[in-house]
Amino acid sequence: MGTRMDVLFRGATVYDGSGSAGVQRDVAVREERIVALGAESAQMSGGRVVDAGGLALAPGFIDLHSHADHTLPAFPRATNSVTQGVTTELVGLCGFSVAPVSADPLRRTQLQELSSGIGPDLDWSWQTFAEYLERFEEAKPAVNVAPLVGHHALRIFGMGIEDRPPTPAELSSMRQALAAALAQGAWGMSSGLVYVPGSFANTEELVELGRELQREDALYVSHIRDESDGLVGAVDEAIEIGERLGICIQVSHLKITARRNAGRIGPAIEHLEAARERGVRAHADVYPYLAGSTFLHQVLPPWVKAGGMDAMVERLRIPEQRQRLRHDIEEDSGTWSNHVAAAGGWHNILIASVRNPARRTDEGRRVADLALEADCDPLDYTLDLLIADRGATTMIVFLMDVRDMRQALSWRWSAVGSDQLGVTSPSARVHPRAYGTFARVLGWGVRETGLFRLEEAVRKMTGLAADILGLRDRGRVAPGMIADLVLFDPASVGDAATYDEPTRTARGVEYVMLGGEFAVDQGKAVRLDLGRVLRAR
Repeated sequence: MGTRMDVLFRGATVYDGSGSAGVQRDVAVREERIVALGAESAQMSGGRVVDAGGLALAPGFIDLHSHADHTLPAFPRATNSVTQGVTTELVGLCGFSVAPVSADPLRRTQLQELSSGIGPDLDWSWQTFAEYLERFEEAKPAVNVAPLVGHHALRIFGMGIEDRPPTPAELSSMRQALAAALAQGAWGMSSGLVYVPGSFANTEELVELGRELQREDALYVSHIRDESDGLVGAVDEAIEIGERLGICIQVSHLKITARRNAGRIGPAIEHLEAARERGVRAHADVYPYLAGSTFLHQVLPPWVKAGGMDAMVERLRIPEQRQRLRHDIEEDSGTWSNHVAAAGGWHNILIASVRNPARRTDEGRRVADLALEADCDPLDYTLDLLIADRGATTMIVFLMDVRDMRQALSWRWSAVGSDQLGVTSPSARVHPRAYGTFARVLGWGVRETGLFRLEEAVRKMTGLAADILGLRDRGRVAPGMIADLVLFDPASVGDAATYDEPTRTARGVEYVMLGGEFAVDQGKAVRLDLGRVLRAR
């Protein structure tokens, strides 16, 4: 009599995550692990048999760019990721993490306000990174999460929101906080160098902080300083940090913005490729859309935000300050990321979410249209909205070219990241990437445009992502690996979410398994509490 199993996937075409072509074989699962493939599976008995003929079986997809650490603790049963086959998300991106939290009341408030708009009001019942991870685990999220610690959080912890270099004592405090977070389970550090306060940091500050990453061979992920005219230099800064420290780096949502730069992403990819040839472990994550999404206040120059949200709102009330920032936006000096110029105007900026109930009717509308209806200048409309919403408004901004997106996504060392944010309820107004990224890579990317073969798409979303993160027990279909698996129909899988209807569920994902248990069964979400907090080391 053979060994007992819990589930047998019979006759699936297995894409193992390595980039190898699919092979038809049975896969057996017992408890939380894959225990046998192919002929060995036939020796096993018992358990449920899933007829997987005509379907593709892959490791569960790994989202290498998610802001769900700001939403899943409060809305742990979110279906947006698991229904498109995602089983693990890297969180704490773009410098934003919700821990560590300073005991100083002002700094605590600054960190909370910085996070406003990415997600709901969390309970903030923690100070250390370990305490935050414990709360996250208690919530039993729908997917696994692998946490990074954010540079913004470290900088606020050490010095508040100040536009200056840290003192030696402040830098030491930041390093100690980073070392503690790494010891408590963080997989590395992220930065967001277009956001305050990260934009106030220079390269040397990041390298000195990175000495703690070097100690643990931990990951550095950066939303780089410039995604427009200065893209190459900004990519070079990330490469320099990785090269000087000898650590793995990842450029967040690799893209080039502004219509004047359409078709010009090539040199940035060439620099990343050259770095790899020198031995730098350089990677990127990409999403398959032409619009980004971030805070509405990112249309403003960085000086407006020094001191935090309260200070910003007060500046926006002063006519002279409004005139100064209008000049900066219209002049477009190229010294900061000017989203209005990059988008080609206010008609390409869509209001996503608004926290103030009195302004919710703005959601899903273009700024140009809202201003026209109000018989108001678009910038004045935007500033008044930011005052009313205390800076918590998010936007969707159309500022990319399809040629660049395709080139970034198809680069061999690009993984996939949704950059999802704001999934606070089943009806929350979000970017469609939150519900469609991974299904879109398989449908639009593989089947409709032939950007890459199915096995390469799966590698980007599984094996490559696991290798970048250093996740050794996931990302492959092999005996002994954790049974995080997705079974989908290659002929029908695809995204259904749109900018008008952003919460439509992906098509063609039939089964999703986390740790040997079904989260999605015959296309329906059945368990949304199977996720775990995956701690490094």
